[in-house]
Amino acid sequence: MTEQELKRTPLHDRHVAAGAKMVAYAGFHMPVTYPTGIGAEHRAVREGVGIFDVSHMGEFEVTGPDRNAFVQRVTPNDVGALAANQAQYSALLSEQGTFVDDCLVYRFADKLMLVVNAANLAKDWDHVVSHKGGANVRLRNISDEVGLIAVQGPRAESTLTGLTRLPVATIPYYGFTEGDVAGVQCFVSRTGYTGEDGFELYCRAADATRLWDALLERQVVPCGLAARDTLRLEAGLPLYGNDIDDTVTPYEAGLGFIVKLEKGASFVGQQALKRRKLDGIKRRLVGFRVLEEKAVARHGYPVFHEGAEVDVVRSGTVTPTVGAAIGTTYLPVAHARPGTRFEIGIRGKRVAAEVVRLPFVPHRTRRK
Repeated sequence: MTEQELKRTPLHDRHVAAGAKMVAYAGFHMPVTYPTGIGAEHRAVREGVGIFDVSHMGEFEVTGPDRNAFVQRVTPNDVGALAANQAQYSALLSEQGTFVDDCLVYRFADKLMLVVNAANLAKDWDHVVSHKGGANVRLRNISDEVGLIAVQGPRAESTLTGLTRLPVATIPYYGFTEGDVAGVQCFVSRTGYTGEDGFELYCRAADATRLWDALLERQVVPCGLAARDTLRLEAGLPLYGNDIDDTVTPYEAGLGFIVKLEKGASFVGQQALKRRKLDGIKRRLVGFRVLEEKAVARHGYPVFHEGAEVDVVRSGTVTPTVGAAIGTTYLPVAHARPGTRFEIGIRGKRVAAEVVRLPFVPHRTRRK
């Protein structure tokens, strides 16, 4: 796609005016870094507060009498366990039990909403619609109508408290509430993709710039895609297309907690996952640290164990908090324990790496 063909979020002009480096990402023209640089943006989230434009994400609204039963059918987690104003991490799965995408499910009093990855939006929409069957639901792709800003870091709560009368301090992890923030009607969820405490603010697309500007006045640091990636990698959070894809099941990815085989409702991929659980998995996603100084393992580099190529680097870079080259890959289950040594092909040379426990940096999310 040419730059002119790329979609723009409601905050695009703000990023350009701020001097952000803009790149093509998931069909959008998005900020990858700001003039402050990835290190400063990353540290702002770990030590203070940073904000991200994530309006490129997709949102599907589900209404109608069968809404809960329908979302039970198309996701493996248990929607029935959610009360109103709660969210859960879940997925869209193929009949083979592999990832079509990972997603968040929000349960409102009168509807549900699925939040999906921008790169998979069209595929996800077709997948959801294809499983409607005779369900009495109305499905709406509202992605273009929604602005979404993530506020992340130890100061996220105090930052929002200064902009709203909503009781943000009492919002539980994976809970949300609705109300006015800086004069903008939002719903505010205690979720994020960094491993830090934080919130995601959903608003009308037309109101996103007003909300962004109000946040900037609170001395926050705007952050781009590069810092988002280093933060989520340190937190051990998966990225579709890297750590998970249509060849990977939740069990292999260490995400078995989203699969509720006995939730009392059948779902897409259920039978395949029952067989997979009975047979046992053959590989598992692991975190690793490169042992050779100055060597960096990047996405796609070959991974070898006992002389045989077993996978590729799924995610990999040097991150600011860890201060070393880290990454993820899949290893045979018998060799997926911390301390296991293996090799990565880096620029024609096989470099030693070691399995370490995930996450690389402990989560500091607010769990209530």
